[in-house]
Amino acid sequence: MARVTEDEVRNALQGVIDPQSGKSIMDQDMVQGLVVKDGNVGFVMEVPAERGQELEPVRQKAEAAVKALSGVLSVTAVMTAHKAAGAGAAPKQDGAAPQAKQAGEKAGVDNIPGIKHIVAVASGKGGVGKSTTAVNLALALAGLGQKVALLDADIYGPSAPRLLDLKGKPETDGKKLWPKEAYGIKAMSIGLLIEEDQPMVWRGPMVQSALEQMLRQVEWGEIDVMIIDMPPGTGDAQLTLTQRAPLAGAVIVSTPQDLSLIDARKGLNMFKKVDVPILGIIENMSYFTCPHCGGRTDVFAHGGAHAEADSLGVPFLGEIPLDIKIRETSDGGHPIVVSDPDGPHAASYRSIAAAVLERIEGTQRTAPRIVIQ
Repeated sequence: MARVTEDEVRNALQGVIDPQSGKSIMDQDMVQGLVVKDGNVGFVMEVPAERGQELEPVRQKAEAAVKALSGVLSVTAVMTAHKAAGAGAAPKQDGAAPQAKQAGEKAGVDNIPGIKHIVAVASGKGGVGKSTTAVNLALALAGLGQKVALLDADIYGPSAPRLLDLKGKPETDGKKLWPKEAYGIKAMSIGLLIEEDQPMVWRGPMVQSALEQMLRQVEWGEIDVMIIDMPPGTGDAQLTLTQRAPLAGAVIVSTPQDLSLIDARKGLNMFKKVDVPILGIIENMSYFTCPHCGGRTDVFAHGGAHAEADSLGVPFLGEIPLDIKIRETSDGGHPIVVSDPDGPHAASYRSIAAAVLERIEGTQRTAPRIVIQ
């Protein structure tokens, strides 16, 4: 079967009409970032904020029009609602004093209303158990009495819906999304907006737009700590989040072997370059204990992350073993912290969570650094 072409997709979208203006969404430049790759199609519909809810049926028609084309395997159509430039901004007053930002705030980065602290959980590469660690860390913080949110920022490989057993699309009024809730925490993921097996074929600007929307156009409410499950690596998505989110700090997840530590060091250095504090390093899959004989095996060596933390002068937060229970509970949507709260693994996550909480609250108590703008 021949794959669909970009021209065929554009022609199909040309027939989708905005009922208010009577014009095509293509003629009004609503369609941005169109990507067509191997039968997979993705695009963003950019609309005025005040028309977000009104134009949702148009987005659905656009998606259906493309899906009806021969050679289309999947369609991802995401609508972003933007205010006009300057809308909602406070008028500038003559002679007004320059604003001052406290320590931990970055110039040009606005705080997110209701959210006290944002912590990025990152790794230099995939496959080190970062998402499992992020989810269990979020649940452990909730167990310590914190109001917690989890933002799954891995656009290309979202895992929060599976890890938290979340189903169905989030509710929306066309302007805001409402996060899903599981085990006492709030969560948002691009995986809630698409089918689990649907590939993402987005370019950098589309990814950045989606991350901005999930960060700032979600009704998070009052949150003590937001955990951001960062994408692996040090690309556009990571830089977007470090530059746009007022991060209290970053937690680096690594396995003990040298190759993982090299990549973890890259991620750590990225945060340092953008002035994000390093809260510490976690050694995941640190060791394996045989469930039958009790013998211990250091599958990926042991202690490498601790040694790396010492050499870099950053805190070592703790180690998590390689254990089938952690894998099974994660895959089943019932993470170990809530499925076995009295077990040793849950205790390890809680210990790490307590250390993270102490560090971000300690940062907040630091005397403010005045920045004149």
